[in-house]
Amino acid sequence: MALFDDEPKKKPQPHEIGQDLSLLSIGELSTRIELLRAEIVRLETELEAKGSTRSAAEALFRSL
Repeated sequence: MALFDDEPKKKPQPHEIGQDLSLLSIGELSTRIELLRAEIVRLETELEAKGSTRSAAEALFRSL
């Protein structure tokens, strides 16, 4: 029995805009889509947080 029977798992590569997608498998494409969707949600959450902070700051300065 060998110590290293299994190949090491490949770490998903970050997606680059404009990258050649022809060499990616269906599984790799699906994984990247999931990662990008999660990143979009994270970005939209941050955008909303900054928007509410800005609105609060504008309201504060309008009252002065």
